[in-house]
Amino acid sequence: MEGMVKKYQQKFRKVKDEMSRWDELQSRLLSQFRNASSIIERLQLIQNPKNYGALKCVGSIEDMVLRKQMESLENILLSMDKTMHLVKGGSVQAAPKQLQQRIGIKPCLADCLEGLIHVYEMHQSEYLLKSSIVSALPVLALKPSGSDLGALQQLLVDQPNIPREEVQLIYDIVFAEEIC
Repeated sequence: MEGMVKKYQQKFRKVKDEMSRWDELQSRLLSQFRNASSIIERLQLIQNPKNYGALKCVGSIEDMVLRKQMESLENILLSMDKTMHLVKGGSVQAAPKQLQQRIGIKPCLADCLEGLIHVYEMHQSEYLLKSSIVSALPVLALKPSGSDLGALQQLLVDQPNIPREEVQLIYDIVFAEEIC
């Protein structure tokens, strides 16, 4: 039983470490989204020949600029997919009988895992939301709309990030009294 307790203490420590990684990935995803949004907003301007002025004399400048911007957008979208892959997490499972075992007056593993599972569910919900936003971005490249891009970016920024205080509270409950 003590081995199981130590195993789940390690899982809680891992969750705490993952929260720092999550913050970094959230910042990276926001930066990538802003870069992609900037390119999408420029696409209409790039496709308008009136915006090239004296540069029109350079052969096929409009096509070259558009191609470079599309390549940059594609690279950013690939980077966003990689970031989303890093954000996606694993699962938490244990045998039901092991979860109900108690050590003295300490809570059973099920009580401890309830907090860990809560964090996991928040992580999965946020991942699905971010994934939906990232999936919508290429569609907007075809029909750019500043208001749609702004709304998605605001949703990405404002959406309910996993609150660090809540994870810390769960972590403190589990380790402060060494109940697990």
